[in-house]
Amino acid sequence: MSSKKVIAKYSVNGEEFEIFVDADLAYEYITGKRSDPLSVLEVDEIFKDANKGERQSKEKIEKAFNTTDLAKIVAIILKNGNVPITTEQRNKLLEEKKKQIIAIISRNSIDPRTNAPLPMQRVENAMEQAKVSIDPFKSASDQVDQIVKKISMIIPIKFAVAKVEVTVPASYASRVYSLLKQYGLKSEKWLNDGSLLAVVEFPAGLQSEFYDKLNSLAQGNAETKLLEV
Repeated sequence: MSSKKVIAKYSVNGEEFEIFVDADLAYEYITGKRSDPLSVLEVDEIFKDANKGERQSKEKIEKAFNTTDLAKIVAIILKNGNVPITTEQRNKLLEEKKKQIIAIISRNSIDPRTNAPLPMQRVENAMEQAKVSIDPFKSASDQVDQIVKKISMIIPIKFAVAKVEVTVPASYASRVYSLLKQYGLKSEKWLNDGSLLAVVEFPAGLQSEFYDKLNSLAQGNAETKLLEV
C-alpha cells in the first residue's frame, strides 16, 4: 500500500463508511482530473472502522447507498465525504471552486438597475466584502444560491435571461446562424431578401460577449434589439 494512504470517511444516519485511498489520486478524482473512482482505492473494501480493519456490513452498505456497486459507493464517499488533503491541495481546490462560482454568477446575473452584466471582478470583490465561505468539496452550482444571497447585500444583483431580436443581412446570415444556435435560437424567419430575423435567449450576463461575437461575424452589419431581460 502507498505511503500516501489516507482514510476517507462518510456518515449516513449514524453509520460510518470508510475507505483507504491514495491521497494524491483522491485529490485528482475530486478535481475532475481522474474519472475512475476505483483507481484511487488502496483496499477494495468498505469499512466501519478502517483503522481497526472492521468491515461494514453489506446490508448497511446497501441501505445507505441503495447499491452494492463498489464504484458508485466510492464515488459518493469521495464526492460527499471527508477526504483528507494537504493544506496546499485544499487551497488550490478552494481557488478553483471560487473561480467556478464567480464564472457562474457573472454569466447569469445583471445589475437590475441598468440591466448590464456584472463583471467577474465585481462579483469577486463583493464575495470578498461579504466574506463568503466556500466548500471545496461541494459543487460550485450547489453553492451559488447561498453566495448570491450574501453578496446581494453588497451589490445589486439579479439572475436573468436576455431575449434579443437579431436581423442579419443575407450575405452574413449563414455564418451567423451557428452562433445564434449556440446562444439559444428560439425563433427564425428568413425574409424575402435572404436576410434572417431571429430571436435568441441566453443568460443575461453574456450580453456583451454575444454582441462582440455577432459584430465580429457580421462585421457590424447585424441589427439587434433587446426585447426582454
